[in-house]
Amino acid sequence: MIEVQGLTKRYGPVQAVDDLTFTVKPGVVTGFLGPNGAGKSTTMRMILGLDKPTAGHSLIDGTAYRDIPNPTRKVGALLDAKGVHPNRSARASLLWQAQAAGIPRSRVDEVLDLVGLTDVAGKRVGGFSLGMGQRLGIAGALLGDPEYLILDEPVNGLDPAGIRWVRGLLQSLAAEGRTVLVSSHLLAEMAQTAENLIIIGRGRLVADTSVAEFIRENSGVTTVVRAVDPQALEAALGGVAYQRVVDSEGRPAFEIPDRSSDAIGALAFNAGVQLAELTERRASLEEAYMQTTEDQAQYVSAEVPNA
Repeated sequence: MIEVQGLTKRYGPVQAVDDLTFTVKPGVVTGFLGPNGAGKSTTMRMILGLDKPTAGHSLIDGTAYRDIPNPTRKVGALLDAKGVHPNRSARASLLWQAQAAGIPRSRVDEVLDLVGLTDVAGKRVGGFSLGMGQRLGIAGALLGDPEYLILDEPVNGLDPAGIRWVRGLLQSLAAEGRTVLVSSHLLAEMAQTAENLIIIGRGRLVADTSVAEFIRENSGVTTVVRAVDPQALEAALGGVAYQRVVDSEGRPAFEIPDRSSDAIGALAFNAGVQLAELTERRASLEEAYMQTTEDQAQYVSAEVPNA
């Protein structure tokens, strides 16, 4: 478990992180979200002992990172995939890390194969694309076969196949009981990858919950219903507020806000109305996130005028 307690970081007059407290549990992928400038990277750096907190502390399995013996075998991290020597090959970049941590050379080839870089292992990293650099960074994080993974924007620059691969990798590692904390701005992808969410804004905690619960608490529900006899359904709805719509095939339907599919289904059943469609729609993670963090963004773009 990763424990963050009262974590605070000031850079002169700037409060980057403000009394932040949360835990990251093993066995699930935890998404770490927040607007640009929210303090995500600073928090990760403090967890990894790269930045000293102004106040508070963070523990990994009950121990500060700096006190973990041979931390590479305990914690794998990717904060900056570009932080490698451009004139070294991919294999050489990993070999020195393995030697420093007492990890067998054979593990280097294992992780290169795992991330799909075996064919370019002898090429200089300076010639790598952004996506290839991300794969190399992930390989470095996995080098020690760690129990904990802390990854900052690991899918940045990856193509759809690479993003899908990272999703499967993180979920499989969490399923093994490892602790996985991953930040991303790709909210649609995070909705498919993470089970839990930690959301911060302006350095403060905004939410610490499951993805499903976050969406449920921060978005309304709309039920779409279509009947064999639309007039009978309209009569059955009675005083329920609804909007008449036409679906993609030109069939009449009804959109009913703030009512669950269970409630509308029961209403139709009691009236003896045969339904052809009954669908419950909720906002996406992106919509719920935008609603929750609209006042937390530090950098806000001006509205683009209509053409």
